[in-house]
Amino acid sequence: MTLIADILMIIGTLCVAVYCIVLARRLSRFTDLEKGMGGAIAVLSAQVDDMTKTLTKAQKTAAGSAVKLEELTLRAEDAAKRLELLMASMHDLPTQQDNTAETSETPAASSTEQDEERADALFFSRRPQVEAAE
Repeated sequence: MTLIADILMIIGTLCVAVYCIVLARRLSRFTDLEKGMGGAIAVLSAQVDDMTKTLTKAQKTAAGSAVKLEELTLRAEDAAKRLELLMASMHDLPTQQDNTAETSETPAASSTEQDEERADALFFSRRPQVEAAE
């Protein structure tokens, strides 16, 4: 009986040894950096690092764009205010009927002087006309 027990113990030990060898091979393939899960984890880790760097750059770019957009919005609002002021000042200009009445009363004024007066009336700015147009 002891001989049978010893044989069964040796067979059991050999089976466990074969099982351990199979598990060791699977584990070495699993953690292999080129083909196994270890390689996949290494690749994913590198991709996460790259994406983090890209995200940081994108956030900096977005912040810079937001600042530029805010500056442009302020400039546009200022320009709109100036345009509104110019439109409001256009109501103060004499109408065409008032201009004809004034020219009929002053016979000595030449047509070029009248044209200059009209051009000056359109531009209330003291800047040259070229600068005002820009």
